[in-house]
Amino acid sequence: MASSESGTEEVRVSALTPLKLVGLVCVFLALCLDVGAVLSPAWVTADDQYYLSMWVSCWKPVSSPQWSCNSTLATDWQIATLALLLGGAALTLLSFLMALTSLCASCRSRCYKPVAVLLFSAVVLQVCSLVLFPIKFIEMVSLRVYHEFNWGYGLAWGSTIFSFGGAILYCLNPKNYEDYY
Repeated sequence: MASSESGTEEVRVSALTPLKLVGLVCVFLALCLDVGAVLSPAWVTADDQYYLSMWVSCWKPVSSPQWSCNSTLATDWQIATLALLLGGAALTLLSFLMALTSLCASCRSRCYKPVAVLLFSAVVLQVCSLVLFPIKFIEMVSLRVYHEFNWGYGLAWGSTIFSFGGAILYCLNPKNYEDYY
C-alpha cells in the first residue's frame, strides 16, 4: 500500500509462514490419526484367534467358530491407556482449533506459543499411553500364539509423531522470512 505523503511503500508483514501452514496440516493429520486409532478394532491381533482394541477384547477357541468378547474397560491399565490417549486427542483438537482460529484472527503470533505447548502436552500424554499399553499387555495377557501390535497401535504412534512435528513447527520463529525460502 503506497503512502501519499512520503512516497514510500508500507510493507505489511504477516506472522503466517509456510511453516505454520505445514504445522496446521500436521496437527490436522494427527487429529485424523487419533480418531482412527481410538476407533480401530486392531491394536493387538493373534493368528485369527485373538484381537484387542481400546474398547473390546475378543478371542476364538480353536475348535469353535464363535468369538467371545469382553469389554476392555474392566481393567485399570486399559482405562488409563484410553484416558491418556483421549486426553492427548482432546489437547490436539484444542490446539487445532486454536491454530485454525489464529489464521482468521489478528492474534497469529500470540497464539503460536500456546498451540505448541498444547501439542507438546498431547505428545507427553500419548507417549505415556503408548508405552504403558505394550508393557501392561505383555505383563497381563498370556497368549500362547504369536501376536503382534497391529495398525491401530501404529496409527496412535503416527498421531504422536505428527503432533510432535506440528509442535516443533509452531515453535519455530523465523526472524527473517527470506532466510528460509
